[in-house]
Amino acid sequence: MSLFSDVPQAPPVAVFKLTADFREDTHPQKVNLGVGAYRTDDCQPWVLPVVKKVERLIVEDESLNHEYLPILGLPEFRSAASKVALGDDSPAIKENRVGGVQALGGTGALRIGAEFLRRWYNGVNNTATPVYVSAPTWENHNGVFADAGFKDIRPYHYWDAAKRGLDLAGFLDDLEKAPEYSIFVLHACAHNPTGTDPTQEEWKQIAEVMKRRKLYVFFDSAYQGFASGSLEKDAWAIRFFVSEGFELFIAQSFSKNFGLYNERVGNLTVVSKDNENLTRVLSQMEKIVRTTWSNPPSQGARIVSKTLNSPELFEEWKGNVKTMADRVLLMRDQLKAKLQALGTPGTWDHITQQIGMFSFTGLTPKQVEYMIKEKHVYLMASGRINMCGLTSKNIDYVAQSIHEAVTKVQ
Repeated sequence: MSLFSDVPQAPPVAVFKLTADFREDTHPQKVNLGVGAYRTDDCQPWVLPVVKKVERLIVEDESLNHEYLPILGLPEFRSAASKVALGDDSPAIKENRVGGVQALGGTGALRIGAEFLRRWYNGVNNTATPVYVSAPTWENHNGVFADAGFKDIRPYHYWDAAKRGLDLAGFLDDLEKAPEYSIFVLHACAHNPTGTDPTQEEWKQIAEVMKRRKLYVFFDSAYQGFASGSLEKDAWAIRFFVSEGFELFIAQSFSKNFGLYNERVGNLTVVSKDNENLTRVLSQMEKIVRTTWSNPPSQGARIVSKTLNSPELFEEWKGNVKTMADRVLLMRDQLKAKLQALGTPGTWDHITQQIGMFSFTGLTPKQVEYMIKEKHVYLMASGRINMCGLTSKNIDYVAQSIHEAVTKVQ
């Protein structure tokens, strides 16, 4: 009798189960629109040219070794990552009230931030503090904050299914009704899974209510540059909130915009009121990291750091990122045009109004089931598709499949 006989079988992670099912499918026209990673027009992973160049520089750098990094991570990576989020001319950086914690991807940044907030936000042991996540949101948000010990995780209105866009009125109403000092997880850009972001004017309304209601902002920034092709445009919301005097956390991921998925390169940027508060916060972050992964890995952080800290490499990287963003925008334009040409019922304007890697198509679970079983086009049950899975070779087949699903399945 095993000591673990009573351990229940956990359900598989949906997106990885979808990929496993796709791999087992032998249909010649199968398409995977589920995986959250960039693909070229040949449907292959892309190693950014600037990343290849920097990797060669690292190999040839005789000064590097494999000694432990500091607990909080590579200093030049942390400062460069925070600068990308906040801007070169950020007053917060100039006032020395910004710090960073190198983390294992964006998920690690979220978890370290969540753990700190549970222990120290507005007092000690804040398990009852409400944490609000958008409805819908990236599935890991709920799990990360629950595993950090928060007991009260609530949805806030975000997606309006009828108009296939942002439910601003519901969002603002939830902000007004939330208890003071509640924590809100906000997507900085390219909202996952809907691809629907507030406009700058809408962000201003959101910030006004959050400041007045004393709500805490925790940004998740996984797609800076990748969403629109512009680092500045994709960081606008973050920079505006900082300019309004918010103390906040920013969980940054460099998986998408550097293509470093398996290197797990993340950073938790901390914006505090002053340097004294920042110093104390980072001292507690160090204690959390020490008992979590102790010291972060160096390779991915060095790639990002060398790129961001070299003007020439930085410009090359921005060009690489724009290449990815432009391909996604092109696929959005073409998919919308093809659905309209087919006369597919309903409006498809939301495909081009949304931004980033994902699109919330509006397909129902039954229509998704038809797509997978009958057409071998794999997508999430929510109707979310990865626009990078579309190529010039499969987009006609995908458009025709969506058309059939919409017209045949109610």
